[in-house]
Amino acid sequence: MALVLSKQQARRSPRRDREDRAHRLLLAVCALFALVSLVLVPLGLRLGWDEIVYASRFGPYAPGTGPGVPFSAPRTRGVPLLLAPVATWSDSVPLLRAWLTLLATAALYLGFRPWLRALPGRPEVAPLAAGLYGSLWIALFYANAAMPNHYTAMGAAGAVGLFLHRRPTVRTCAGVAGGLALATLMRPNDGAALAGPLLVAAALVPLWRSAARAGAALAGFAAGFLPWAVEAYVRFGGVRERLDAASEVQGGLGPTDSALHQLTVIDGPLLCRPCAGDGVRPPALEWWLLLLVLVPLGLWAVRGLRQASAGAWLAVAVGVSVALPYVFVVPYTAPRFLLPTHALLAVPAALGMLAAVRAARRARLRAPALGALGLAVAAHLAVQLPLASSNFHIQQSARHDWERVAGVLHEHGVRAPCVLRGNTSVIPLAYVAGCAPAYRGDGQRPSALVLRRAAPPAWARDWTRVPVPDTYSRGWAVYVRPDA
Repeated sequence: MALVLSKQQARRSPRRDREDRAHRLLLAVCALFALVSLVLVPLGLRLGWDEIVYASRFGPYAPGTGPGVPFSAPRTRGVPLLLAPVATWSDSVPLLRAWLTLLATAALYLGFRPWLRALPGRPEVAPLAAGLYGSLWIALFYANAAMPNHYTAMGAAGAVGLFLHRRPTVRTCAGVAGGLALATLMRPNDGAALAGPLLVAAALVPLWRSAARAGAALAGFAAGFLPWAVEAYVRFGGVRERLDAASEVQGGLGPTDSALHQLTVIDGPLLCRPCAGDGVRPPALEWWLLLLVLVPLGLWAVRGLRQASAGAWLAVAVGVSVALPYVFVVPYTAPRFLLPTHALLAVPAALGMLAAVRAARRARLRAPALGALGLAVAAHLAVQLPLASSNFHIQQSARHDWERVAGVLHEHGVRAPCVLRGNTSVIPLAYVAGCAPAYRGDGQRPSALVLRRAAPPAWARDWTRVPVPDTYSRGWAVYVRPDA
């Protein structure tokens, strides 16, 4: 008996050794992700527009004067839940960003750890896929941000990886449900796009046909969707009413074609609304070009391995499913929207990279082949890392403009209680200035207008115009009501 066990352990040892090495490499990738993100996007960056909305749910970040920041229909309670351990008791932005960096790093690890065993015989896929995803400027920029998309991406990656495990144990099913719940809690539309292909696979594909897998996917989606649905009835009168309100806030959801815009925003801006003036910058397309080469190569490399091939194709299918609404339904775009797609496509891309490395090692001119692969990786980093840094500096300067505008408002007597209207960035401007934001059609008479590169409406042409000096974005002007 002991001899049999010894032989079995000997047979398992090489596989376990590979998994252990891949696991250690995954830990190293996650640590490097945290370090590089901290270097490129320092913790002192002011809160952005969306971050202000989420953080202001808590007392330390609530406006000191005036009403609270509106929490519109498209937003969910997922991000405030992430912030709660720090934001409930401290208003320190660096501390909050440090906490979020820890969370984002843990999420990266949990999202890709299941892939150590998801594709039999390919444990190295996990650290490579994590490295590919984690090297994207979008992932690095949002590592310490109070935004949902990275967590949606990691919930999706973890759920799909666990779904592929050969036996649907209680542990793996709980992981599938947890990943789906996280993704849905952050963005219900992404959760639905993720759950759909998994349910189809659990019902129709013999390799994964399992009531346990289907139940885990349904339970996870339901758990993440329930808070959104309850709030829909409490605040908006129902799910349909909330969807209608969300569509209105987002400029009308419906048939559209944003495919080209997904290419133009790959290097920024953080939000493209509208995208008519943005262009395609060839160097920034290198990630899409890498995917175009590596994903087919990865699928081809495992074509004879039933489980690995099916798993790679499922990752592609789910990644495409999550991307489709942002291409054909949402009338604006942002690079962060496709983070779940990038995370899932990183898996077959990692398979392609492994295949390329093996081919280079077998090549007659081994050193030049490996050198070419090294140059490709260096070129990828040479594009992505500067993009993370440049977008940080852009946001740092642009967000400082809000304080300059608030200073001009205060100098000209606009103080709480006050109402602010403008043609852009109304919520963060009002938050920083201590005013309430006004919106078109709400009937509120503003205390001041803040306009950028726009003329005032007819009813405000006699208001006092004060240009805002020394701003990063040119064209800011404040129009103060005479009796304000």
